[in-house]
Amino acid sequence: MSEAKEQILNLKHLKKSYGNHQVLRDISFNVNKGEIVTIIGPSGGGKSTTLRCINLLEEPTGGEIDFHGKNILAPNFNRNIYRAKVGMVFQQFNLFENKNVLENCMVGQELVLKRSKKEAHDIALTNLKTVGMGAYINAKPQQLSGGQQQRVAIARTVSMNPEVLLFDEPTSALDPEMVGDVLDAMKKLAKAGFTMIMVTHEMAFARDISDEILFINDGVIAEKGAPEQIFNHPKEKVTQKFLHNFKRNEL
Repeated sequence: MSEAKEQILNLKHLKKSYGNHQVLRDISFNVNKGEIVTIIGPSGGGKSTTLRCINLLEEPTGGEIDFHGKNILAPNFNRNIYRAKVGMVFQQFNLFENKNVLENCMVGQELVLKRSKKEAHDIALTNLKTVGMGAYINAKPQQLSGGQQQRVAIARTVSMNPEVLLFDEPTSALDPEMVGDVLDAMKKLAKAGFTMIMVTHEMAFARDISDEILFINDGVIAEKGAPEQIFNHPKEKVTQKFLHNFKRNEL
């Protein structure tokens, strides 16, 4: 008998509108511990908005987000505890320019998690080494390439010990030659068993790393399934058309 999977997140009929413009019309999916769920689809379809709603950077206008079975949108739910459990890596790196690499990865641990300076230092150093940035701990962000800054941002997020990692197109702001190092860092996190939800245009990467692919278009999940099914045997015409543009170059 197979072991039951521990469900961490469950989105139920999530909606998001800006005035009369409905960006998310009906988004429902769940994420189990250790799973990697990747969201793909055309620009403006609702991918990043979905992540920002999960992270509560955007307030959903309808639906439910359950975290370990409890609705985080309920009036009495402690959102600060939830926010501490969900880490996000953005397109832009958002590092503190006046702090060096090591300090960038320590400050949140000390202020939010109340870790001692030594504990924060040791955790930050371990995670920086994991993403290949151990040799740059004394550098300031402006001394680093975009790819290096993004790897520091990943180490900083992981250092907060989140239960879920969200990645919003983490390679889209990078020059092509820098993308590989960031994707390699993400692969290491995947192998380490992190639960991840990511939005990406890196189709080959999504195919190779994901447990489930969600194709979001026009505010709904048009199709979802295992990578093999989505990339090799997509059922919906809108998915087929979208992936056809990547077939020749990437897949």
